Amino acid sequence: MTLVLVAHGTRDPAGTRVIERIADAVRARLPMVPVSVAYADVCQPRLSAVLGGTPPGPCVVMPAFLASGYHVRVDLPTEIAASGRPGVKVTPALGADPGVVAAAHDRLLAAGWRSGDAVVFVAAGSSNQDALNEVRRAATMLALRVGAPVHQAYVTTAQPSVPRVVAGLRARGRRIAVASWLLAPGLFHRAVAAAEPDVVAAPLGAHPRVVDVIVRRYLSARCYQAAA
Repeated sequence: MTLVLVAHGTRDPAGTRVIERIADAVRARLPMVPVSVAYADVCQPRLSAVLGGTPPGPCVVMPAFLASGYHVRVDLPTEIAASGRPGVKVTPALGADPGVVAAAHDRLLAAGWRSGDAVVFVAAGSSNQDALNEVRRAATMLALRVGAPVHQAYVTTAQPSVPRVVAGLRARGRRIAVASWLLAPGLFHRAVAAAEPDVVAAPLGAHPRVVDVIVRRYLSARCYQAAA
């Protein structure tokens, strides 16, 4: 069964390279599985084009998104319908999976987080309440890992904003470490750095734990399809 990873898309070539590295890591773990990449916005190819060009047969679509916002809930089903392809199984988005949260924790540690730092958990943002609830669950899981409260902030759409949260903590004399709930570098991650926290974790990227989640979701979807 072909696996199609669907990412948001970015104009930053570094972000596109990261998505391709994730796909390469998945290919290494699933050497007999054709793995393609599609984008929901900004970049090409779109999902409908990729589905139209893959070999006939069942197909697994994996939304490489950290919350199930508009792209996951609306754009992906629309693209699948436009492709006219039957037998497409869509897995849940990456979301607040413990493995993905562990990857965010690893990135935070690698960036230089120290016990006592104020941790800001930064996500892209969404107008969908369910998507925001997923982000809150992930932030709560990270708080348990660092053993301290975690402050949520958003780059766009939702509130509070990253500059507002960082400025408020700075006014209280706190050293600030940002945990990036972002998959790849690009405009959003640059906006986080522009708020000038003391520590900014790298995007999750092709972290082995992220790859683990994608592989597990694919295998689960394949078993479900076989049993159906």
